[in-house]
Amino acid sequence: METPTPLKSGRLPEQVAFDRKELGIVLGLYGRMVAAGEWRDYGISHLREVAVFSIFRRTAEQPLYRVEKRPRLRHRQGMYSVIGMDGQILKRGHDLKTVLRVLERKLIRAVD
Repeated sequence: METPTPLKSGRLPEQVAFDRKELGIVLGLYGRMVAAGEWRDYGISHLREVAVFSIFRRTAEQPLYRVEKRPRLRHRQGMYSVIGMDGQILKRGHDLKTVLRVLERKLIRAVD
């Protein structure tokens, strides 16, 4: 097994990731929306500056929504955001549960 080759700075780039609690919150909402028949697939990306949870209606299309975590914005407008299919930021904030409420509204339907 080879060891990773260090970069010029001598250290590997850091990676932003969702922790267990954050994933639990996002996957809880995802499970409820799958049960309601709204969503069908997801993807997770852990990049250098952002972690992204992408939500799809079907596997072979663009994501309906992206839940992003950008730690560099934690002292400004908040590190969590929900972004729509068109790239518009639907909600941004410091608390993940509060930010995800914009998606939970779609789960509420009138009962006849």
